[in-house]
Amino acid sequence: MLDPIERIGKYASRGRKAFDVDELIQVFFVRQLQLLGEAAFKIPSHFRKRNLEIPWASIQGMRQILMHEDFQIDRDLVWGVVQLDLPELKRKLQKIENETYPKKQPGLKPGKLKNR
Repeated sequence: MLDPIERIGKYASRGRKAFDVDELIQVFFVRQLQLLGEAAFKIPSHFRKRNLEIPWASIQGMRQILMHEDFQIDRDLVWGVVQLDLPELKRKLQKIENETYPKKQPGLKPGKLKNR
């Protein structure tokens, strides 16, 4: 779920004016928020129940809104989510990730331990 948030962050740094005038950025943000919602739907319920600090229903609800508003993007809503909600969501998800998974060792990929 962190990937869409990080992708949005790359372009959000350009500011609100760039977002307002560039339809490609708008569509990109909407698509990434849809992917975030899709990812939330795929999280097992037992995991969601253990991590109630994540607003699962809101994330899924945003996806529903964006999926069915094909021809009209509410730029204020999208920008508000990007600026106000995603930074906090990213922080919470990173905390869960750090607590759930051990730190990766540099140069090692999961399932591919080097022979020594």
